[in-house]
Amino acid sequence: MSTLRQYELVYIVSPSATDEVVAELHTQVEAIVGKFDGRIEKTENWGKRRLAYEVNHYKEGTYVLELLSGSGEMVTELERRLRVAEDVVRHLVVRVDEELHVAERTATRRAETRKRRRAGRGLPPEAPAARPPVEAAAEEKE
Repeated sequence: MSTLRQYELVYIVSPSATDEVVAELHTQVEAIVGKFDGRIEKTENWGKRRLAYEVNHYKEGTYVLELLSGSGEMVTELERRLRVAEDVVRHLVVRVDEELHVAERTATRRAETRKRRRAGRGLPPEAPAARPPVEAAAEEKE
């Protein structure tokens, strides 16, 4: 089994499509994700918006964002199905887990650098972050 990665899927549905058509497209995406043992983390229907430029003679469309976790095969199948769907004007799938790993590594490096610099200056290790006063006051009452 391949590893699960995180993806963002955005697709634009033609403005003539009804809410039922948008819901049916979401159901199809759910079925494909389920078939490949993936998960839909979040779905946002951004509604009808104006396009930046005309696409297939459309000036507006209904935007839908899906945050997914799954395999590369799942993404390949999603792209294949969305490419042939009549009501989908445009779609884009972007892998976002790499950005999360980069941010995590950067935070770890900064913490290590901060710790090394404090030790080099002869300062004690950094104290853990203080809790917000509301939580501390609530614990004192108990």
